Order: sequence, then structure tokens, then C-alpha cells
Amino acid sequence: MIDSSNTPIAPLAARMRPTEIAQYVGQAHLLGEGKPLRKMLESGHCHSMVLWGPPGTGKTTLAQMIASYTNAKVIQLSAVTAGVKDIRSAMERAQIDAKHNQRTLLFVDEVHRFNKSQQDAFLPFVEAGTVTFIGATTENPSFELNNALLSRVRVYVLKPLDHDALSRLIDTALADAKQGLASLALTIADDAREAIIGLCGGDARRLLTYLELASDFTEDNIITLDDIEQAVGEKVAAYDKQGDAFYDLISAFHKSVRGSDPDAALYWFARILNGGGDALYVARRLLAIASEDIGNADPRAMQLCINAWDCYHRVGPSEGERAIAQAAVYCALAAKSNAVYMAFSQAKKLAASAPDYPVPLHLRNAPTALLKEMGHGKEYRYAHNEPNGFAAGEVYLPEELANERFYHPTERGLEKKLKAKRDYLDALNAQSNQKR
Repeated sequence: MIDSSNTPIAPLAARMRPTEIAQYVGQAHLLGEGKPLRKMLESGHCHSMVLWGPPGTGKTTLAQMIASYTNAKVIQLSAVTAGVKDIRSAMERAQIDAKHNQRTLLFVDEVHRFNKSQQDAFLPFVEAGTVTFIGATTENPSFELNNALLSRVRVYVLKPLDHDALSRLIDTALADAKQGLASLALTIADDAREAIIGLCGGDARRLLTYLELASDFTEDNIITLDDIEQAVGEKVAAYDKQGDAFYDLISAFHKSVRGSDPDAALYWFARILNGGGDALYVARRLLAIASEDIGNADPRAMQLCINAWDCYHRVGPSEGERAIAQAAVYCALAAKSNAVYMAFSQAKKLAASAPDYPVPLHLRNAPTALLKEMGHGKEYRYAHNEPNGFAAGEVYLPEELANERFYHPTERGLEKKLKAKRDYLDALNAQSNQKR
């Protein structure tokens, strides 16, 4: 693992990389006093893991700390450049070291970029304990990593650094005489502090980069809002304390889409981007809107939002932001329904509060003769063999909940047709029950 923190020309973010738990900023849910991961480090033990979180949240730093605390030799691979040949060569070195009782930690950055064959190449060595595997990813490992690998690691979720953590990081960088900016004797104005915290989006590396750039522009030893603006190279949007302004912008965007105003949605999206916000954060919010506020009134909205997200990754921010804007306009003008959102919330609430009613016998799985003798699957009616593909009168809920109704389609968009279909099926059920 390359450590550039001690080179004279290393950027501030590299110089300020912590080497001890006490210096690590953020992720208190993992490294706070008494937390399992902290206990593991302090005891010198380690297990294979995947560190999942946004950029600048300390994934690589944590991997380096683990190597240091466990006295392990580190092999670092980048999933962007490493192939199967590189992996096999690294594993051969690890096997040789293992014979000399040398522990090897395999750190794979951007592990989500490894394909199945690449993941399979080091899987046997992880399983045998030849290496302790640590993968870093910004993508959901459930979707990007093989199940075989996931079953052998523990996933730790790293969160964007909050306002207080970022503010402490600023103070530390300004006061650190060895690796920081203490020699410049700088202070930072309150509005500049809030702006830089808001602009970095919870990314410690970005914050330190902006801070170092701003220090080059400052006069009178005070970093001002103008210095931040020059460092970022764009207009600095207004951010208030605790980062509330950013969430106000997101809230305004969401409510504009929900309220079917495409112009307002585009404006607030532009404001978020202008303030240094992440376009993919907006894309994630659009996916939430597609299921929460649009639902089955227009199921195409969710697919369009996913396509916009995919487009951003494929073509980059310039065209990708436009794709997200397209999805925002579509969602704003789409028919709206929160019926699925309300139905699912009600179902979850009932599942959490009501007794765990047994699955009715006719719905149970019957893979063995014994279970069939016990009545599993008995009298189940296969819908495809019924008139219109519908087993009229069949009950799929527990007997105690037979009359519960969660989903109530609206008269808007496609849900109008779904409501008509449900009314038709309800009528068939009523006719079947009358015949009994």
C-alpha cells in the first residue's frame, strides 16, 4: 500500500491521514468506545470485511490502520487496473509469506469493479485464510459482489461525515504543526466554515482539498467565503449551520416533483448542483419519489430513474446530470399515487405489532412425503388452472387477517386500471363465497 503522507509535496488530505484510532474522525458507530471493530483493532485481530461507503469517508484509511494494528503485510490491488494474473501473483506472494508466519492483508480498492472471474481468483485464498481480505466500495455490495465472497466477509457501512466531525477536521488541519497548516497561522470565518462543510457533502478528502486550496488565496490569515469561492472555482451556495440548507434544497426538490411542478424541480436541482451537491444524491431521491409518490400510477417512472442513474455512470456528469434532469421532469408530470407507500407501511406496522400467525396449510411448502401427509399444500388451487387464471374465493392471508386490505388503488394513471381489476376480482371472490 502506497503511503504518500510523508512526501513533501503530498496534498493536505494525504498528510492528514490518521494512523491511530484516536486521530480517526467520524464513523463512531464503528470505532467508538466499546464498538466491536474498535475492540478488534485494539486486540490486534482482524477478519475479512468489505467497507461500503461514499468517497472520502475513510475506507482506505481504515484499511491502513487495520494493517498497522495487526502487524500485517499489505498487498494493495486496484480493481480498475488489476487482472486475474495480478491477483494470482499477489496470492503466490501471500502463500510464501504465510509459510514464514507473516500475515497478509489484501486490500482491494473499488472492489465492485471486479468481475466474477476476478473475484473467484482470490476467493479460495480468503476461504483458506491465506489472506485477510478488505474490499472498499462505494456501491451496494449486495448487488456488486458474488454471494460466495459476501458469505465470507462482514460488511461495514461507513457514513458521510457529519457537520461536527467535519468542523473538527478543519480545526485539526489548521492547528496541526507537523502535517497540517499550523505554520500559516490561519483562522477561518464562520460563513466560510459553513460553506466548505456544506460543499464537501460529507467527504473528508474533498473538505481538506478545498481547505488547502483556499489557504493559497487567503489574505490577512483569515480564510473567507471569497477564498472558498475561488478555491472551489464556482459560486458558493448559501449553507447554514448544521447543513440544514442542503436538506432544505433537497426537500424543496422533492416537494416540487411531488407537486407536479417541473420548472421548480429543475431549479432546485440546479441549485443543489451549484452548491456542490452530488447529482447521484438527487438520483437516489428520484428513485424514492418514484416508489413513494408515483407508485403504480406510472411504473415507468422508476425505470426512467434507474436509466438516468445508469446514464450518469456511463457518460459522466455533464450528460448524466441532464439525464437526471430528464427523469425529474418526467416524475414531476407523472400521475401521482402513494397507495403502495401507504399499503406497505400499514403491512409492516401490522407485521411488527400483530402475532406471528401461522402460514395456512394450503400455502405451505410440501417438498417431502411427510409434509404432504401433514397437510402441507393440501387443497391449494393452482391459479393457472382456474378460469381467467384466478382462483376465486381462495384466501392467501392468515385466517385471522382474512379481511385485511392494505392496498387501495387511486383513480389516477395506471392505478385506475388496477383499481378496476381489483374491483373485478373482488366481485369474483364475492360470487364464489356466496356459492359456498
